[in-house]
Amino acid sequence: MKIGVPKEIVAHETRVAITPTIVKQFTKNGFQVLVEKNAGEGSNFTDENYIEAGAVIASRKDVYESDVVTQINPPDLGDVKIMRQGSVLISLLFASSNPTLVKACVDQKISTFSLDAIPRTSLAQSMDVLSSQANLAGYKAVILGASKMGKIFPMLMTSAGTIKPSTVVIFGAGVAGLQAIATAKRLGANVWVSDIRPETKEQVESLGGKFIEVEGDDSIKLEGGYVKGVSDDFLKKQQEAVLEKVADADLVITTALIPGKKAPLIISDEMLSKMKSGAVIVDMAVSQGGNCQSSELNKTVLKNGISIVGEGNLPGTLPINASELFAKNVLNFMLHLTEESKFKWDIEDEITNGSLLIKEGNILQDYLKGVSNLQEVNLN
Repeated sequence: MKIGVPKEIVAHETRVAITPTIVKQFTKNGFQVLVEKNAGEGSNFTDENYIEAGAVIASRKDVYESDVVTQINPPDLGDVKIMRQGSVLISLLFASSNPTLVKACVDQKISTFSLDAIPRTSLAQSMDVLSSQANLAGYKAVILGASKMGKIFPMLMTSAGTIKPSTVVIFGAGVAGLQAIATAKRLGANVWVSDIRPETKEQVESLGGKFIEVEGDDSIKLEGGYVKGVSDDFLKKQQEAVLEKVADADLVITTALIPGKKAPLIISDEMLSKMKSGAVIVDMAVSQGGNCQSSELNKTVLKNGISIVGEGNLPGTLPINASELFAKNVLNFMLHLTEESKFKWDIEDEITNGSLLIKEGNILQDYLKGVSNLQEVNLN
C-alpha cells in the first residue's frame, strides 16, 4: 500500500504529517511512503533524510494518486480531484464546517478518515493528534507570553530588593490549559485558572494552580469531556468571577474552544480596559474567532498598553516536535485500521466508526448526511 505525504500549503504551516523516523516504521510494517519534494523543509527534515529512511521523493500529483494520502490540514479541492476513486484520505477535516470538502470527497468517491473525529477514549490516546498538538501549544503559549512581558516569572530576592512573582491567569483546563499551568508554575509564576467544568479543579490544584470557581448552570453541555455549548449568561458570570484576577494579571492565556462553532468571547474590550498596562494576552482560540474581542489572527495587537498575541498555529512554531508527535499518532492510527497492509473497514470498532466519515463516496455519519445534496455547495 502506498502512502502519500504532500507538502502542506496552508499559510504559516511548517509541520509535515510523516517524519523520516516514522517512515522507517511504516516501511517496516509493509507500506511504501511517497513524500512530495521539500515536504519536510519547514520542520528541518530534508529530502535526503526521507530517502535514507526508505521513502520515495515524488511529485505532488504522484503523492495524491497514492492509495492513502495523509496530511495535517484539510486538502485543497483541486488536490482532492487528483485522488483516485477508492483511495483514502486521512487528515484533520473539520467536516461540519467544511461542506465543500465533504462534497468534493463524495463526488470523487474516496474514503475519508477525520483525525479530529477520533473518539476521546483511552484506547485512542496514542492516535489523538488534537491532544498531542494542544500539549505543545499550551507550552508555547506560556513561552511566547513570557517573551512579550517586561518582567520575569519567578520571585527573585536581590541586594537591590525583592521582585514579586508574576501572575498568570489561564482560561480553560483542557490539554493545552493544563500544560500551560505546568509550564508557568515551573517558571515560578502564581497561576490562577478558570474552567466551567468543576471536575477540573483537582487537576488544576495538582499542578500547583489555584482554581477560580464559578457556579455552573444547565446551559453547559459536555460531550466526551469537551464543552459543546454554554450560555451567554454563564460566560458573563465567568467574566465577573475572574475580573479581579485578570485586572492584576501579567499574562492571560485563553484556550476556550467549542468544536464546530465560533470561539466564545471571554475577554471583552471592557474587561481589557481594566487590565494593567504592560500585561500580555495570548489568545489560543484566535483561529476560530478568538476569546479576546480585540485579538487578530497571526498578529500581535497593542491596545491600552496591553499586547494581544494572536498566533494562529502554535504547534507550527515547534515544527520538529509537533511533526514527530503528529506522525506517531498517524502511524498508530493506520496500524489500528489495517491488517497486513490492508484496511479492515471494521465499522463495529469504536475508533473506525467515529473517524470514518465517508466510505467510497458514501457519507456514514448522520450529522453530515445531506451535505452532498446541498445545491448551494459550489466546488468551482
